[in-house]
Amino acid sequence: MLHFHKRQFALTLLAAALTIAAPFASAQSFPSKTITIVVPVPPGGGPDLAARVLAEKLAPKLGQAVVVENRPGAGTLLGASAVAKAAPDGHTLLLTPNTMAISPHVMAPGAGGGVDVQKDLLPVIAPATTPMVLAANPSVGANTLKGLLELARKSPGLPFGSAGNGSPMHFAGEILKRQAGVDLMHVPYRGVGPSLTAAVGGEVKLLFTALGGAVPHIKAGKLVPLAVVESKRSALLPDVPTATEQGVPGVEVNAWYGVFAPAGTPAAAIARINQEINDALQLPDVKEKLMGAGLETLGGSPKVLADFMKADDARYGKLAKELNIKAD
Repeated sequence: MLHFHKRQFALTLLAAALTIAAPFASAQSFPSKTITIVVPVPPGGGPDLAARVLAEKLAPKLGQAVVVENRPGAGTLLGASAVAKAAPDGHTLLLTPNTMAISPHVMAPGAGGGVDVQKDLLPVIAPATTPMVLAANPSVGANTLKGLLELARKSPGLPFGSAGNGSPMHFAGEILKRQAGVDLMHVPYRGVGPSLTAAVGGEVKLLFTALGGAVPHIKAGKLVPLAVVESKRSALLPDVPTATEQGVPGVEVNAWYGVFAPAGTPAAAIARINQEINDALQLPDVKEKLMGAGLETLGGSPKVLADFMKADDARYGKLAKELNIKAD
């Protein structure tokens, strides 16, 4: 009888040891297959570029292929939902603009498959931010915000483009209308890339956009930056004043990119990805590529991204009600 109890006790200890060791074994084996970075916007914009730059650096460090998959739709919620439903093992990640924090306040309930971005995804890192600007096709003939507002008052209903209904760019346009007392007509596109193409081609004359993706067009003279729509000037556009500096206070929106993993992903996998991306962001060629595309590297702990999400959830939830902004 005593022998039986000793054997049972030994088996219990073994089971407990295996339970404790399991997370460590999992951490040591991560990653064990291809990592997919889902980008919930079309190709051609800042998030897509950032994902591809990071994927190139992560693959050799992690010892696995890293692929980028564009899954646009439902104000980034379609891609967010796909990642939230993926196996929580660190092999499926989401790199999204902060549109994801805004969309729940402007989309219909259940959009994107009913994903709860606050609960179904874990913050990993905020790799970059990008200045938000108001730009014009050169044919508009305005080089400053003041000049544009004079034109807008003479021609009510002047169209402005954005990356979509409910995007930060849409909010910027509606805030400008309210603060400056002008009548502008919103023309939504399906992502930053398509909106840039439309503005450069003259399909729409004005564009609120993240600088990420717009830099080549600005350098080529195909777009004229009229104002930075943030609280301060950007080091990437030092000669372009803010809307506040040009007499229209309060026209301030923000744009950050975040990397998220499905809820339930082991802390060890989150920590590994966070560390590898932080390391990649310190590389001179990565900084150069991102800066050349209008992105400012950030990084830091998952808490930095969590705080961004919390702040934007509160701010844009309030603005959506005030400005009566709804998405498709």
